[in-house]
Amino acid sequence: MDIIFGTVLLLVVLGLFTLFSYKAPNGMKAMGALANAACASFLVEAFHFAFFGEVLKIEFLQGVGNANGSLGGVAAAILVPLALGVSPVYAVLTGLACSGFGILPGFIAGYLVSYIVKYLEKKIPAGLDLIAIIIIAAPLSRLIATGMSPIVDSTLLRIGDVLLSSANSSPIIMGIILGGILTVVATAPLSSMALTAMLGLTGVPMAIGALAVFGSSFMNYVFFDKMKFGSRKDTIAVAIEPLTQADIISANPIPVYVTNFIGGALSGIIVSLMGLVNMTPGTATPIAGFAVMFAYNPAVKVLIAAAGCIIVSVISGYLGYLIFRNKKILTADEIRNPKAA
Repeated sequence: MDIIFGTVLLLVVLGLFTLFSYKAPNGMKAMGALANAACASFLVEAFHFAFFGEVLKIEFLQGVGNANGSLGGVAAAILVPLALGVSPVYAVLTGLACSGFGILPGFIAGYLVSYIVKYLEKKIPAGLDLIAIIIIAAPLSRLIATGMSPIVDSTLLRIGDVLLSSANSSPIIMGIILGGILTVVATAPLSSMALTAMLGLTGVPMAIGALAVFGSSFMNYVFFDKMKFGSRKDTIAVAIEPLTQADIISANPIPVYVTNFIGGALSGIIVSLMGLVNMTPGTATPIAGFAVMFAYNPAVKVLIAAAGCIIVSVISGYLGYLIFRNKKILTADEIRNPKAA
């Protein structure tokens, strides 16, 4: 029952992001900025902290990854206002106030404060607007992040309980639940890197996350290419890191999430049955996750599992295309250049 409840909760959260993208003012722009913030923070952390730092023991690069990964909230609170047309100095001024908060509280604060800053710029004479923004907008930005942080954290922890409780079930059930959910989260602004890092996942669950998300690169390349979501550049980008195309994914949630769940579940079964482990939390990311696996498992075993994940993921990409080929979709041009489209 808990697994069902947690899975439904995850779907609700993903649905809210999609609703925000469609209905909120400048929702698509804000989602694109959130994706950029995740890349600037979590992707750097995955490479430098997890791989170069913990696996290769390069202390300086580990510090680089730790620094970037700890500032996801600040990155979101700066990049979202910039995407919405706020002056760079005001975006940085209000974004820095979100230091110490996660990426989602920073995103919410940056989005809401953007409109307040633009209103103050319009209504207050030039020169005085800076003082007003310092006095009003910066504290308000931190207040919003403070208020949203407990709600976001409790929701993510509840979803995480699903992943952990499934680890006590059979290997196949664990593979389906963990592989499917983490692969879907990898394509969503929640970020599988952030979720697995916050939960401190290790062992078989983290191995499932790492290789299922690794396999999803091949699946999403095939799926995006066949569905014609965007240009060749967009297709390559989603294969390297799905967060770079969060706006396209949020605009086409059902095809992308269903296809990713199928592929992730199949990959999860393979990894779970082979008993691979990953002792580095937060490495549910395509390239770094695959590389880290060699630190804890025999190389041949990792390569066999990875090959199996690639095969089932490619098949899932084609299967997703066959299921959704007649469904109306929003392309990258329609999302990013609505007037031109």
